[in-house]
Amino acid sequence: MTTPETATARLSRLLTMVPWLVNRQGIDLERAAADLGITVQQLETDLRLLYLCGYGQMPDELIDAEWENGRVFISNAETIARPLRLGRDEALTLMVGLRALAAVPGLGERDAIERAMAKLEEATGASAEAAARVQVSIDEGVEADLLADARRAVEEHRRVHLRYLVPSRDESTERDVDPMRVVNLDAHWYLEGWCHRAQDTRLFRMDRIEGLALLDVDGTPPPDAQLRDLDAGTFTPREEDTLVTLELQPGASWVSDYYPVESVLTREDGTQVVALRTADTLWLRRLMWRLGGYGRVLAPAELAQAVSEGARSALAAYESQEAAAGAER
Repeated sequence: MTTPETATARLSRLLTMVPWLVNRQGIDLERAAADLGITVQQLETDLRLLYLCGYGQMPDELIDAEWENGRVFISNAETIARPLRLGRDEALTLMVGLRALAAVPGLGERDAIERAMAKLEEATGASAEAAARVQVSIDEGVEADLLADARRAVEEHRRVHLRYLVPSRDESTERDVDPMRVVNLDAHWYLEGWCHRAQDTRLFRMDRIEGLALLDVDGTPPPDAQLRDLDAGTFTPREEDTLVTLELQPGASWVSDYYPVESVLTREDGTQVVALRTADTLWLRRLMWRLGGYGRVLAPAELAQAVSEGARSALAAYESQEAAAGAER
């Protein structure tokens, strides 16, 4: 099974492809595809997309591509084909980003980062002094040794044994994982890999890893293991996950903004009917109890019953404690 291309990967290819083609006007379509490492069909799809790209919205501001005769010609793309020139603010932002990258434990290619920093400092002068005053931290509580071990496991294709905290169940789990990558997203470090316990790809937040041990076992994931597309965030619902329908009063409408949902229907009185998928309903039950009368499970029926029974049990326990306290007084 072929891994779907992410939007980030395609954008990166398009930004490289346009100046490459501009400097090779009339190149054979099949040769261009081969040199770019893509199929002819993919190249034609990319070329059709260029009609919608440019520095403005008027026809003369959009890129024009022609390849009907088997040779590729690109016009009106001189702006993107020119070398990028950074302003002082842009250079400062890039320097701060490089300082953050240099602070990552266990990161290779530090020489490349230092060379880039030196060139930016030489070109910007005073901006370098401003960047030096910025303190950058992206570890988010993750120990340097843990991060370094995770990177080492990915590089050496070694299986790891994790003790991982699952907050929704408030329990620690033991599992063996074939690591695929270490990634930073939304200020958190994640280890993504093939989990032998789940028999699927999983994303583990590293500040919730209580223990990581490198095993002397080959950690190459199975051929059908796929990296997640993280462009839309860390949570990716699956077709086999439970489909849940909620009714949310206006005071709980924040739920549809905070959690990934499949659909939202807003009634005239402001009440929302929300559909979402989840593999674990425990966190959802806790959410409903927190919302009180502002949220209700419409489907599935067994989940609605579990929420109601949990609320009644909590209320009975509270009343029992109140009665015991009253008897003591």
